[in-house]
Amino acid sequence: MGFRLSLFSFSFSLIACLLLQCARSDDTGTQLLKGINSYRASLNLTALTENSKAGCLAEQLAKQFKGQPCTNSTGDDTVPGTEQQFPNYPSYLSQCHLNVTVTQDAQVMPACVPGLVSDVVLTNYTKSQYNQYLNDTQFVGAGIADEGDWVVVVLSTNTPTGSFAQASADTSGAVSVSFGHFVTFVFLGFLAAVLM
Repeated sequence: MGFRLSLFSFSFSLIACLLLQCARSDDTGTQLLKGINSYRASLNLTALTENSKAGCLAEQLAKQFKGQPCTNSTGDDTVPGTEQQFPNYPSYLSQCHLNVTVTQDAQVMPACVPGLVSDVVLTNYTKSQYNQYLNDTQFVGAGIADEGDWVVVVLSTNTPTGSFAQASADTSGAVSVSFGHFVTFVFLGFLAAVLM
């Protein structure tokens, strides 16, 4: 009986942690996109739509920034001309099933905000050097990801050189299936613990 209760508790805790982590990350991105779109609406610009491929690239870049301190050479405080290069950019594109030709017109905008306070995050985009891109009508989509104190916004266009169109056969379903199998496995473990 004790083992089943332990397995039940572990399964429940694991599912809760996964759901809370997904909700927290989604919340930051969702809130920021809403804020950016409100800002654009105040300028009579169309709303940015969520671009999942841009979101994938944003996630890859955010992981690179995680753990780095906020300085005047990182994020929106970067002095123009001293921007950090992304040496692993080709592998990030590969991870997202993209190639450089469909991302040339994109704009990558990292920002560091301790605690990712929503209002401060939004201000870091609307009241910084990044607002020139948010004010630009060529951008129609956005992908947003956060890691630690970092949030990365990647803007996309509707042109062939900035649309983030799929570079090869879609294999993203494999990732979804893998996560789906994991959740199913955890659920079955949970169910088995209850039924034992």
